[in-house]
Amino acid sequence: MISRHSLAGGYRTKRLGDVVDFLDSRRRPVTESDRRAGPYPYFGANGQQGTIDDFIFDEPLVLLAEDGGHFDTPDRGIAYRISGKTWVNNHAHVLRPKAGIDLGFLCRVLENYDVTPLVTGSTRGKLTQAGASEIAVPVPPLPEQCRIAEVLDRAEALRAKRRDALAQLDTLTQSIFLDMFGDPATNPKRWRTETLGEAMSEVYRYPTYYDIAYVDAGVPEIRGELLQQDGVIVADKSRLRFISLATSARFPRTVLAEGDLVMSVRGTVGKIGLVPAALVGANMTANLIRMAPDRRVLDPTFAWHFADSSYFGERLARACSNTTIQTIKAPDLKRIVIPLPPLSLQREFAQRVSAVGRFKVAHRTSLAELGALFASLHHHAFQGEL
Repeated sequence: MISRHSLAGGYRTKRLGDVVDFLDSRRRPVTESDRRAGPYPYFGANGQQGTIDDFIFDEPLVLLAEDGGHFDTPDRGIAYRISGKTWVNNHAHVLRPKAGIDLGFLCRVLENYDVTPLVTGSTRGKLTQAGASEIAVPVPPLPEQCRIAEVLDRAEALRAKRRDALAQLDTLTQSIFLDMFGDPATNPKRWRTETLGEAMSEVYRYPTYYDIAYVDAGVPEIRGELLQQDGVIVADKSRLRFISLATSARFPRTVLAEGDLVMSVRGTVGKIGLVPAALVGANMTANLIRMAPDRRVLDPTFAWHFADSSYFGERLARACSNTTIQTIKAPDLKRIVIPLPPLSLQREFAQRVSAVGRFKVAHRTSLAELGALFASLHHHAFQGEL
């Protein structure tokens, strides 16, 4: 992330309004109901929003979020490049670099820029054209701009390869599951089945409680936002909250054991985490359900991958309430049917997944290192130190 202050002492700077043409007047918003799918990408503040049957731009451009962008977390990106025949709605500024400004360099300057001092609005942040025009942009000589953009593009390409490799590994585990057990929706291998209520030793929803005081150190409390899509529960102490042992003791059925499944059951329903050894003894907060597999018939790793299947997702959606805020109740969850292959086969699957998991850890570590390298390069590039 860069800001006006971090540019001090580097290259001379100019206002964004002096180095680009704003093509905002050519934008045309289209409501989702009126937009007809077609061959052309339809863009908004945070990237492509779908497709459309017509286009209004046909050239390389930089889009900068106007409203609804990740202004509070610019590392997620607030600017990106587009090219070819495209349509842009009114949630992103459309920038065409003037002579002497490289488009790739401009995008790298803006993509993680801290624009919060220029953002207006309390409920939904908005970076007006007047505000965006005041962004300080470093302006080294054009050949230097091109060199910087090329270095950062190469670093980003390495990160993209790591992300692709992780995605492929995720696909691999799904393929192993289907190869060994078949699609749970059709159960082609005719495994015996039970309901989740029968296959789990306990399915318990966290009760509503009051008078909870948080402490600096104690029993970690697991919240829905700590459940990641790949089954990982974030155990980073900087993101955890803690309750006292006395508070945790009031709710013994919500104390987590290794291999338990924790699932969000209100709002965003169906995010499921597998409790690791590092979080044994942790407690869970409201809007979560704890599912403890009966180890006599159900391996936790197999159970999580079943829960990651489209079959389970569809059954979960059917069981949710039709209220404004989606919710699933424990009795409805317990009625979902799960196939139960022989436990030895489930454990063999778990061993294979564990081997894939070791590759994932290596790739995640590499991705984190590449992320740190990219951030360092990004910082130094605009200081004239690259």
